[in-house]
Amino acid sequence: MSSVNSTGSSHPPTFFLLGIPGLEKEQFWIAFPFCIMYVIALLGNIILLIVIKTESSLHEPMYLFLAMLAFNDLVLSTSMLPKMLAIFWRGSGEIGFISCLVQLFFVHNFTTVESGVLMAMALDRYFAICHPLRHSSILSMPVVAALGILVLLRGVLMVSPVCFLLRRKAFCQHRVISNSYCEHMAVVKLVCEDTRVNAAYGLFVALMVTGLDLTVIAVSYTMILRAVLKLSASDAQMKAFNTCVSHLFVILTFYVPALFSTLTHRFGHSIPQQVHILVAHLYMLVPPTLNPIIYGVRTKQLRDKIAVLLQKKGI
Repeated sequence: MSSVNSTGSSHPPTFFLLGIPGLEKEQFWIAFPFCIMYVIALLGNIILLIVIKTESSLHEPMYLFLAMLAFNDLVLSTSMLPKMLAIFWRGSGEIGFISCLVQLFFVHNFTTVESGVLMAMALDRYFAICHPLRHSSILSMPVVAALGILVLLRGVLMVSPVCFLLRRKAFCQHRVISNSYCEHMAVVKLVCEDTRVNAAYGLFVALMVTGLDLTVIAVSYTMILRAVLKLSASDAQMKAFNTCVSHLFVILTFYVPALFSTLTHRFGHSIPQQVHILVAHLYMLVPPTLNPIIYGVRTKQLRDKIAVLLQKKGI
């Protein structure tokens, strides 16, 4: 693209988030289910955090990782939902350049953290089922805390270069982002320079994170399946399977749309843009909404503690 259309070495002061291209008239009504999902995500994850914090019996690796997941979901959904609703309901699509990069960082960083927490939860299930006698010694409190810090640092270290690369680029006069939040590749498309490094690094991060985490998850559950099938009692098998079903369902709700969104951004040119953007929105909203419901309903110990908390509050 010609340098005439560039803003020079500087970036534009603001971008304009369009929302969902092709569905501008329907956005007002689409916002209502998104808002309901956000409210459920807020309430559900806050309740999980309160219950896990106040109940000492839940200070175990499984529930501590669940608390990390709940906190991550709160930050992830809040980093993009309020602005999205402002766009859909009030047409307030303008966002400052730095604010856009901050939102981009939070969205991609905490998406990466979510993947890491799910991997850590798979390791927890592996040690709990395959090495139950050593579970508490292997995943002690310091180890759980260290895993949480490492997962967060990995996200920060891998996503920060994305923002620095964009900060140094020259942008075109066209500053409309065809999305309702600042997503990496959507912003890259506005750059008036060679963006192959940006695109390659973004793909590298996505494949590196999902590839590593999914490999660990797959190996963990393969070992779990082998251990469970060796159990002679069917009741013991069912109990072991039940402890993993919730986590497996959460993994599917996160990784399936995440991989779809990542790959179609780069290779799915035949897929309508509004379909891609809607799937990206759902992948940001569905896990934070469903995670507390899934764990709250299927985990008896957690379900009982939530019921006691609600009774104390008179709900």
